[in-house]
Formats: sequence, structure tokens, C-alpha cells
Amino acid sequence: MDRLIYIAMSGAEHAFNRQAVTAHNLANASTTGYRAEVSAFRALPVFGEGNPTRAFVVDSTVGSNFRPGAVHQTGRDLDVAIQGRGWIAVRAPDGTEAYTRNGSLKISPNGLLQTRDGMNVVGGAGPIAVPPDAAITIAHDGTISTIPSGQQPNTIAVVGRIKLVNPPESQLVRGDDGLFRLKDGATAPADVNVGLVQGALETSNVDPVTALVGMIEQARQYDLEVQLLQTAQNNSQQASQIMRLA
Repeated sequence: MDRLIYIAMSGAEHAFNRQAVTAHNLANASTTGYRAEVSAFRALPVFGEGNPTRAFVVDSTVGSNFRPGAVHQTGRDLDVAIQGRGWIAVRAPDGTEAYTRNGSLKISPNGLLQTRDGMNVVGGAGPIAVPPDAAITIAHDGTISTIPSGQQPNTIAVVGRIKLVNPPESQLVRGDDGLFRLKDGATAPADVNVGLVQGALETSNVDPVTALVGMIEQARQYDLEVQLLQTAQNNSQQASQIMRLA
């Protein structure tokens, strides 16, 4: 009887947790460059004194879905989308180098190229400073060129190059801030094969319809696990009554 309780109890708990992951994905369906979290159930024996005759359910976060999202044109000079695989390197608030697919950029009051969240974009020699009131062009390889205000179109100055990386996806881990980092804490080298598209942004790769269906399935699974617990309780009560009659 307790074998059923172990499975149903742990299954209900993790079905609830898995629904929270799906809800988080659904909430980020419109977040630029978001990568959906992926979770999965698996059975694990209960080890301890005696034989491992009982099992419980574990909901493990397998990782992230790295499938690229759709690219749509915005016409904004500071919007960039990565073509295919790759990441934009940024300086996270904790000082570490992190990676994002959100290419919605801005110029800070101090003239530094930043993400919408205020994180500095990493360049070849550190932060990228952009002159004020300058027309900006971001090339396919991440090179940033400016034309000073009032100057001729052929007066082009290169102010920096965005660091673009493409580490193995198996080595990336998502942090609590939503940014990705290498598991070993190292920094990924720049990859010249990663390209950008100026005036465009990448959408989230979350499919809202699939996420909604998943939430319904997980809610039904939770209800099923709770029903199994009630069945185990009823069976235990009936067994006790039979033993008293005996």
C-alpha cells in the first residue's frame, strides 16, 4: 500500500511544480529572445535500510529549448537579432559575463551600449562607448560604426564590436536572472561565425498553444495523483476493518 502512496504523493508534488514551469514559459511567450524551460518526470528508487522496493517520482529540469524563435523587423537601429545559433555577451549585475538572445539595446546616459535591462554589452576591449547624437550602424559581424551628427555619410568611425559567442548548448546553464552562463564559470570565446541582423528582434520560442495544452494535462495529472492518494486511504481503511473482523 505504501508503494502507491510514495508514487502518488511525489507525483502530485512534481506535477504541481511542473505546471509552475509551464506557467513561467507561458508568461514569457512575448519576451524577446526567451528560451523555454524543459522539465521531465523520471522514477527513482527509494534507497535506505532494506531492499529498494519503493519508488518515487522526480521532476528534473532537463534544461532549455534552444530552438531559435522567429525574427521580425522593427526598423530600429539598436535592435539586433542573431541569425541561427549564438549569443550576445553582456556584463551581468554580479560582474560575470553572461549571454542573452535579447537584442533590444539602448544607449545609457553615459554613452555605453546596454541592454534594455541596463546591462553593458561586452565588446572586444570591454564596454562599448557610443558618441552622442550619432547615427549607428551594426554590421553582420557585430561591428558598430557611427556617423557623427552633422558630418558627411562617408565620415564613418568604428567604435567597437559586440562580442558574439556560440558555446556548446550542453555547457550552458540558465541563472536566476534569466541569463545563460557556462557551467564551469568560464567565459566563452568570440565566434566569428555568429551573425546579426540590424533592425530586427527575435521572438520567444514558446508556443502559447502548446503551453496551454500542457497546463491542462498537468492539472489533470495532479488530480489523478490526488485520487490515487484517496484510493490508497480508502483501501487502508477497508483493510483495517477486515482485520478487526478477523
